Amino acid sequence: MPSNRQILLDNRPDGEATISNFKLVSTETPALQDGQVLVRHHYLSLDPYMRGRMNESKSYAQPQPLGEVMIGGTVGEVVESRHPKFKPGDQVVGMGGWQEYSVVDGNAPGLLRKVDTTHVPLSYYLGAVGMPGVTAWYGLTQIISAKEGDTVVVSAATGAVGSAYAALAKARGCRAVGIAGGPAKCRYAVEELGFDACIDYREHPDVKTMAKALKEACPNGIDGYFENVGGYILDAVLLRTNAFARVAVCGMIAGYDGAPLPLQNPALILVNRLKIEGFIVSEHMELWPQALQELGTLVAQGRLKPRETIAQGIESAPEAFLGLLKGKNFGKQLVKLI
Repeated sequence: MPSNRQILLDNRPDGEATISNFKLVSTETPALQDGQVLVRHHYLSLDPYMRGRMNESKSYAQPQPLGEVMIGGTVGEVVESRHPKFKPGDQVVGMGGWQEYSVVDGNAPGLLRKVDTTHVPLSYYLGAVGMPGVTAWYGLTQIISAKEGDTVVVSAATGAVGSAYAALAKARGCRAVGIAGGPAKCRYAVEELGFDACIDYREHPDVKTMAKALKEACPNGIDGYFENVGGYILDAVLLRTNAFARVAVCGMIAGYDGAPLPLQNPALILVNRLKIEGFIVSEHMELWPQALQELGTLVAQGRLKPRETIAQGIESAPEAFLGLLKGKNFGKQLVKLI
């Protein structure tokens, strides 16, 4: 059986996460039992939610256990199978974690899914046509309930979630406005992703200037907002919301290091009769097939053109992950393992 390199969570962060929180080890892959499948991972997904799992504080999911392989989505190829549903050569997506191989129970629902790479590249199943894409779809369709003529905004607009959000919003006839960091990302958002406008938060580093930029980009106010960041950006967006606007809260990356994120003007929730709802996309698996079908179609039609930032080799995962938390990636952050 092949040797398997893995990244473990060695210790918990005290404030900002660092390289020293992780540990690279090598282990032997165990022999397969009946019903099991051996997967060679081609790509590993890096996502902001992983930072919250590194903390021991209460959250929507159990903390990442110390001394165990970091959780994470993977795509790859079946290299050996003792399950009738899977055969060597099958392309699959799963939650194999930060390692080169995984042994998966083929009978466990939802752990491993075969995918078709005829029109959708394998790596896209970790981004546009995977969990991030479904996340964008759920927030936009189930919470924001976007309809033609709405103005909808998303923070982290050029990441994996924001990229899909733009295509989904434009398909529904919405005005789509993004918030991203730096002129290059903002140009990409408008010229390639299809946003109607994109605001550079580095040029608008406080509530007053961000609210002014939002007023210019959203002259008819904001009907729906998809939150990935929190902090002053949320405060500024709430100032520009219309009556009965909807806010889908997906992430609060500004607060992942443990500091609380106070809300400046919560009275706006009442004044504008806002609907604010947090969600975890894995709790809505019954809607994934519908979402994935639309996302796959948008990719095949060339209406969703995601960009990827790819680090090479399992040993590069910690540094790439820390860069993701600081916005150094452009589009979906992946680690290529082959």
